[in-house]
Amino acid sequence: MWKLLRSDAEAVLHNKLAQKSLARYFSVMKNSKPAKFAIAKKLPADFAAAEPLGTLLKTHVKCTEEFSKVEHEIDTHQTLLQNLPTPVKSYLDLKTAIAQKILASCHFCNRNCQTNRTKAEHGYCKCGNTIAVSSIFVHIGEEPELVPSGTIFTMGCTMRCLHCQNWTISQWLEKGVECAPKDLAAEVEHLRLSGCRNVNLVGGEPTPWLPHWLETFKHVNVNVPVVWNSNTYYSPETARLLAGFADVYLLDFKYGPGDCAERISDAPDYWEVCTRNHLEAKRHGELVIRVLALPGHLECCAKPILEWIACNLGVETRVNVMFQYRPEWRAHEIPELRRRLTKDERQKAAQLAEEAGLQNFIT
Repeated sequence: MWKLLRSDAEAVLHNKLAQKSLARYFSVMKNSKPAKFAIAKKLPADFAAAEPLGTLLKTHVKCTEEFSKVEHEIDTHQTLLQNLPTPVKSYLDLKTAIAQKILASCHFCNRNCQTNRTKAEHGYCKCGNTIAVSSIFVHIGEEPELVPSGTIFTMGCTMRCLHCQNWTISQWLEKGVECAPKDLAAEVEHLRLSGCRNVNLVGGEPTPWLPHWLETFKHVNVNVPVVWNSNTYYSPETARLLAGFADVYLLDFKYGPGDCAERISDAPDYWEVCTRNHLEAKRHGELVIRVLALPGHLECCAKPILEWIACNLGVETRVNVMFQYRPEWRAHEIPELRRRLTKDERQKAAQLAEEAGLQNFIT
């Protein structure tokens, strides 16, 4: 059925620019290469969970370097994943141990709340110690290369976008259903075996639940690309843990370098955090970047974003210039956000992408 509704999802498999920018993702999707988490399970890591966080992070740096070598050997058919022995402790185990340490003084996002979520303390995102899921379903409304996408929407968010379209999820108007990692792993496997091209970790925001996702994929036994669908407002430690776990970084780039992020989304330093995390994502995986065009924000936000992407990530970067904005939740508090985009604004946003030199953007 989805092929009838989304013919572009079939056509993208033959799009040379999409193939080039997402080459490894397509290979994992077709099961000709293993997902990063599967390689991480096979990479030995020498550590003790009781070690201080700083010590574990130093070990993680060394393992990340080794992961890159092993991934290259597997991708170039010098090594077969199935021939590698399963270690007593793996790179994925190390990531999980680090994430558990951070959970006790939470700084997965840029706010650095340092609440002890293992003791049921809640910070800005209101997330606790047991992952809460809003919905799990096959999504056919995502970018064509992702459709059909096995989406898992989790509760809570690290930002307060006043125009949030998922505000009942991000702001906990829903309660969500608490899930154990093994149960989530079974859901991931079901989505993949049902024909999904990937598993899409979204919300809300997946960042607060990173330790739970790492634990979940220790129990996943199918090959499936992991799509990290994020607002990009996460900490350097989170970026490190995503390396060798996320196959595709599906990242928002919401605001330019001015004060729009703080005024609209209560996200100070968003430009600095967002640019840093996009550069890290480029180093460790493949990118699909979402730029939601907002009414009245083309010059201050869309233009510098698109120019930065072209200059720093490359003109062949896969970018989705989105025109789906509609006033939701508390958008009426921001005068220019009380309406949808005009036809001229949509045309102008596409023109800005062309002027930036981007060759691989969609609208």
